[in-house]
Amino acid sequence: MVVRVAVVAGPDPGHAFPAIALCLAFSKAGDDSVLFTGARWVEAARAAGVPAELLRGLAPRPTDDDLDAGARIHARAAHISTEMLPDLRAIGPDLVVSDILTAGGGMAAERLRIPWVELSPHPLYSASKGLPPIGSGLAPGEGVRGRLRDTLMRAATARSIRMGVRQRSEARVGVGLPANDPGPVCRLIATLPALEVPRPDWPAEAHVVGPLLWEPTNEVLAPPDGVDPLVMVAPSTAFTGAEGMLETTLSGLDGAGVRVIASVLDGASTPVPPWARAGLGRQDVMLREASVVVCGGGHGMLAKALLAGVPAVVIPGGGDQWELANRAARQGSAVVVRPPSAEALRTAVEQVLADGAYAEAAQRAARTVENVTDPVDVCRGALR
Repeated sequence: MVVRVAVVAGPDPGHAFPAIALCLAFSKAGDDSVLFTGARWVEAARAAGVPAELLRGLAPRPTDDDLDAGARIHARAAHISTEMLPDLRAIGPDLVVSDILTAGGGMAAERLRIPWVELSPHPLYSASKGLPPIGSGLAPGEGVRGRLRDTLMRAATARSIRMGVRQRSEARVGVGLPANDPGPVCRLIATLPALEVPRPDWPAEAHVVGPLLWEPTNEVLAPPDGVDPLVMVAPSTAFTGAEGMLETTLSGLDGAGVRVIASVLDGASTPVPPWARAGLGRQDVMLREASVVVCGGGHGMLAKALLAGVPAVVIPGGGDQWELANRAARQGSAVVVRPPSAEALRTAVEQVLADGAYAEAAQRAARTVENVTDPVDVCRGALR
């Protein structure tokens, strides 16, 4: 049976790109999918062979409080669910897949009594009784003191979690749904197992499906001539990412005996020396020659690097980048630089290049993809 799926994701590349990759996976499996996303990626998705429509309701409203993350996610999700109801009803999907930050897709599906699946384009970030709060970057505490530390930290964040639940309930009631959120049928955790953390309360409906990666261009950016090690730089596309990464890298690596190739989504505004190239190009091609990646720790780039077996020097910004950077560092495939400076970055890059253990750890991380579940199979199972 051909399954008709609506995939919903906002315009941030870290969320839109995995949604496009998932649509392509549905197409390859013989199913039909329609992507609802921001205007920036509608035509790009269509050019890649993905039917795409504008996701209505994304524009900020005067009543939105963008300083309150819970209000931004839940209140806007309720609004998006109302705005997209006619479009969703018109295509009549069997299933809706809704990005974790674009919760309106799930609400709209529930309002139309359509089963829905949540897509997390990163590790599972729900709270756990066996982990410190997500975002701390800490490994689970060991011994009595470590477990006590985690317990106290979880208690400190519990108030914020309860507030988020209340905001979600209020938003749901406002669009005619029950206050209690039953949640999705399944959750797609689109990460490498190497970036996950074992927990005693893993949800039965959550499935690790491996990174969902898509290249927004077919252009290939040639690296600088020479035989010196190639350092790939990928500045964060998230608004919380560290600023000035390319400039810091170029300053720190001047005279270091390396070449640099920078992947810049919106074009390079920084002049680069002869031993560097910067522009829009396929990252998967760049990674074939790269010996190390300098990135912000956003999940998409970090997962792409590890999947290629390339270690990383991570300059984390905000959001989940600190958490991911530290997970990769504990796994052995990354060095974290914070606060950033040209000198610290150069030291970190030279450390990774000199010690083959980092590349070996990245290659071990890549092999964990053998243990993931097919996301299309998970979605089809949700219908059964």
